[in-house]
Amino acid sequence: MKRENWTEQIKWGITAFLVLAATSLLFIIVSHLETINKNFNLFIQILMPIIYGAVLAYLMSPVYNFVVKMTDILLAKLFRKKSKKQSTISSFLATICSLLFLVFIGGSLVSLLIPELTKSIYNLYMTLPDALNRSYERIQTLLTNYPEAREYVEDLYTEISAFFSSKPESAQTILGHLQNIAAFFRDGIWNTFTVVKNILIGLIVMVYLLNLKKTLKLQFRKLLFAIFSKEKAKGIIEELQYVHKMFGGFILGKIIDSVIIGILTFFVLSIMKMPYTLLVSVIIGVTNVVPFFGPFVGAIPCIILIMLSSPLQALYFAIAILAIQQLDGNVIGPKILGDSTGLSSFWVLFSIILFGGLFGFVGMIIAVPLWAVILNSIRRYANKRLEKKQIPNSAEYFEDLGKI
Repeated sequence: MKRENWTEQIKWGITAFLVLAATSLLFIIVSHLETINKNFNLFIQILMPIIYGAVLAYLMSPVYNFVVKMTDILLAKLFRKKSKKQSTISSFLATICSLLFLVFIGGSLVSLLIPELTKSIYNLYMTLPDALNRSYERIQTLLTNYPEAREYVEDLYTEISAFFSSKPESAQTILGHLQNIAAFFRDGIWNTFTVVKNILIGLIVMVYLLNLKKTLKLQFRKLLFAIFSKEKAKGIIEELQYVHKMFGGFILGKIIDSVIIGILTFFVLSIMKMPYTLLVSVIIGVTNVVPFFGPFVGAIPCIILIMLSSPLQALYFAIAILAIQQLDGNVIGPKILGDSTGLSSFWVLFSIILFGGLFGFVGMIIAVPLWAVILNSIRRYANKRLEKKQIPNSAEYFEDLGKI
């Protein structure tokens, strides 16, 4: 048998083996999906301090870089040549300033928001039964001519009222309530301890990453050029630079935009003398981080909340939020973000639905820049393939298939 035939058979054999191996691996993954998901979640929980540290280091990197730059300019007047001592002083001061900035922001948010939010939530809980009574009376009046809908509302009202006004009928019921409360506080204390522990370890990781980022970057580049060809290594570095541009520009810009919207909402609602001003402003600001759906997700529960106090104020609130979102969409957002991702409205919607379904709220935040990176990678790959085939990459070329 000719050597070419042997080579062809070996190629087909390897292909068949790889297909069989991939099919078997897929079957194993699908059949043990629950176990894999459980172990993956455990792995993520173990790495959570590292993830916190990496995220904090990424967010604090602009502050760190700015302080290093300013310190180098000042120290250049004292040292004729840049020395290791100068770099050490710059890094030390930049680290201290980054930590102080982070503590200042976190402490300010906690001291300003937590007491007011606690007060608002407590007032809401205390006034909710009366508000439900008033709303129930209004709805009953409106549904006089619709007996079926009225009966449904009455049943719903009875259940909600029972939740707020029910009293335990026996010692066993009281014991059950006490056990539930104890379990709630136990879980709450443990979860709080875990979060605080992760944040404290994350701060230590952040300090290491900020001071080692230059070394880690050079080591990673060295590894890339050792494994791949020069062309592929440069391509990977360019792609990672694009990832940094997308995520850094979009997420930081979106956070700044959301803070501005939250503050603006607070001032507008304070002028309008709306109830639960701070609570509503925080909800609007936090949900504004999510593109497209965020304003709706935040506004709808706030409208319902204010409607319990006054339907007319809820209408005014809806108009005010609509005006603020128009201002954000047409003026504030474009000024801060610009066209940072280059995605159309359809792809923005698609990415948020996809990654929101996969990764929840965090997925909705990172959906737009992540999808922009994926589409850019596909575009670069397709253009390279077309270039090898000597085919133009312009969309107009593919309008008439007869010419191809």
